[in-house]
Amino acid sequence: MEKFIGVDYYNVESLLTEEEILIRNSVREFVDKEIIPIIEQNYREGVFPKHLVQKMAELGIFGMTLPAKYGCAELNNVAYGLVMQELERGDSGLRSFASVQSGLVMYPIYKFGSEEQRAKLLPLLAQGSVIGCFGLTEPDYGSNPGGMITKAEKLDGGYILNGTKMWITNGTIADIAIVWAKLNGVVKGFIVEKGIEGFTAPEMKGKHSLRASVTSELIFQDVFVPESHLLPNASGLKSPLMCLNQARYGIAWGVVGSMMATYDTALKYAKSRIQFSKPIAGYQLTQNKLVFMLTEITKAQLLNLQMAKLKDAGKVKHTQISLAKRNNCELALDIARMAREILGANGILDEYPVMRHSANLESVKTYEGTHEMHTLIIGEDITGLAAFD
Repeated sequence: MEKFIGVDYYNVESLLTEEEILIRNSVREFVDKEIIPIIEQNYREGVFPKHLVQKMAELGIFGMTLPAKYGCAELNNVAYGLVMQELERGDSGLRSFASVQSGLVMYPIYKFGSEEQRAKLLPLLAQGSVIGCFGLTEPDYGSNPGGMITKAEKLDGGYILNGTKMWITNGTIADIAIVWAKLNGVVKGFIVEKGIEGFTAPEMKGKHSLRASVTSELIFQDVFVPESHLLPNASGLKSPLMCLNQARYGIAWGVVGSMMATYDTALKYAKSRIQFSKPIAGYQLTQNKLVFMLTEITKAQLLNLQMAKLKDAGKVKHTQISLAKRNNCELALDIARMAREILGANGILDEYPVMRHSANLESVKTYEGTHEMHTLIIGEDITGLAAFD
C-alpha cells in the first residue's frame, strides 16, 4: 500500500516539535499498517476490530495527557490532537473508541475520582486491559442532558440506580461505565462494573454509520452501586459537560484526518481518471472542488493548533472548543461529499474510503453536541443572550 504523506499546504509541521511529529508519524504508520487494510471489511460486517485495542494501548494512546504516575504518557494536547487526527483518517469508529476511553472515562476518573479510584483504574484503562464507556445521553434527552431521568437513591453502603442510557460508544464491550444520574435532583457520577445484577448493555444494531464501532444501550434496573464507586468530586451537570469538552476537542482534531483521507483519495483519482482525453483534474469544476477541500483542511489545521496551544496553557474556553467542533465536522462532511462527486459512481464503492467516511461523519457531526447546539453555545457567548429555549 502507498504510504500516506499527509496534507500540509501551509507547512503546519514546522510549528510542531520533533516529539509531536514522531508521535504523529508512529500512529500514522499504525493506521496504514493495521487499520486501513481491514477496516472496510469490518465496516461491511458491522464489527469493531477489538484486537487493535491492545496495540493502541502499546502506543500509549489512552489517557495520553494524564500523569505518568498513573501509567499514562503525560504528553501535551497537540500530540493528543495529532493522534486523534491520524486515528480518524483510518476510521471514525477507532477514534471514537480512543476518545471515549481517554476523554470520557479516564478523564472523569482523574478529575472527579478519589485517589484510590485513580490509582486502581487509570493504569488498567491506559493498558487497555479495562475498557470503559460513558453514560450520559438518554432516549428522550440528547441535546438536553439536564432533563435526564436516570436516578440514584441513597441506601446504606451505596446507591440504587434506575434508568436507561442510549447511543453509548463501547457500551457492550465495556468493563466499567461512567454513569450520570440524579441524586436528590443533583447530577452525580458513578462507576458501574460490568456483570453487576440489574445492569445490561445490549448492542444497537441496524446502523448505516459508525458500523465498525460498538454502540449500545445501558439499562439499569435496581442496580446497587457501592459507596466506593461514587465519583466524590463530581457534582452537577457541569461535571459531565467538562468531560464532553474533552471529547469535543478530540473530535475537532479527528475529523481533519477524515478530511485528509477523502481529499487525498479525490486528488489521486482526479489526476488518474481520464475523460474527454485528459485527467478530470484538468477541468475547472474539479479544481474548484479540490481547492475548496484543501483550503478548509488548512484552516481547520491552524484552528486546531491554536486551540491546542490554548488548552495546554489552561486558557481555552469551552466556546472555542465548540467553534472548532462545529466548523470542522461540517466541513469534513462537505469535503467527503465533494470527494464522492469527484469519484462519480466509483465513490460509492468500498474500494475507496469516501462513502464510509461520509456515513461516519453524519454521526460525528451529531454526537457530543449537534451543529445547532454548538451554534447556540457560541451565540450565547458573543451576545450574552441564551437562545436554547
